[in-house]
Amino acid sequence: MFVSVIIPNYNGAHLLPTCLDSLRAQRWSDHEVIVVDNASSDNSRELLSREYPEVRVIALDRNRYFAGAVNVGIRASHAPAVALLNNDTEADRAWLSELCRGLATHPEVGMVASKMLLFDRRNVINSAGDFYRVDGVPGNRGVWEVDEGQYDREEAVFGPCAGAALYRRSMLDDIGLFDEDLVAYCEDVDLSWRAQLAGWSCLYVPTARVYHRLSSTGGGPFASYYCGRNFINVAIKNLPASVVRQHWPRILLAQLRLAAEAIAHAREPAARARLRGQVAALRQLPLMLRKRREVQSLRRVDDAYLVSLLAPLPRARQGKDRKR
Repeated sequence: MFVSVIIPNYNGAHLLPTCLDSLRAQRWSDHEVIVVDNASSDNSRELLSREYPEVRVIALDRNRYFAGAVNVGIRASHAPAVALLNNDTEADRAWLSELCRGLATHPEVGMVASKMLLFDRRNVINSAGDFYRVDGVPGNRGVWEVDEGQYDREEAVFGPCAGAALYRRSMLDDIGLFDEDLVAYCEDVDLSWRAQLAGWSCLYVPTARVYHRLSSTGGGPFASYYCGRNFINVAIKNLPASVVRQHWPRILLAQLRLAAEAIAHAREPAARARLRGQVAALRQLPLMLRKRREVQSLRRVDDAYLVSLLAPLPRARQGKDRKR
């Protein structure tokens, strides 16, 4: 199986060598690497041309952020499988081969999730696949936990963190690419919802390991704004009516709780950004409702399956944002 590995990049010259060297060392040799450069102002393009001539570079004239950049890369590729990888990662030598094994041996699977560990503390989990809670809050399984083998079972999960994931081309042809109106953060959750609604499941492969420099190219108020906005947008677009009817009090309370926490820390720029994001989601409501009709028209699974995807509320609420 030929794979296109797509890496979005913005001013990541200091990160790219570690990432690209790890791809050069992959056991799975049947792949290409495409770097989509979001109009970097550092020497990223010069570095790529000089040190990595085998890499295909798509140079954008403006920053299209995560969703826009990876969509450009996906459209430029014709491989039957597309891997997405953050530029601030280092992939284990078996990463790509293990992802491809998972996709090849499970024809019902449209997405494969990696085991992401922190770059500087390689015994701490960053993501063991995504979950989606009954209150409409997404997150990374196992985030901040010491890796003691508790996520070493290959199993179905809600979706992958797009910072290190493999997608089947036929699935993307079926459901569409990343929603560029979401810009960044939770655009992978949105894609996972659309895939699951259409009957494409996700497999978590713990032997596909990637080490992540946390928020090297994101985070802060930027992430808080888009998480605040996109938690709401993703729920409006994707949650089936049956799930909303059953869990709307929990969904509403979760948003009120997040707003209250932001107000309590209003002196912090990230907290103010989250509030702005929540308000922005209300302004985007007509757009998301229009998108919702299209998304729900692709649904091929029953309520029982969709309910089985939802994670329960945590015993102790911690309100952790997704980070990529």
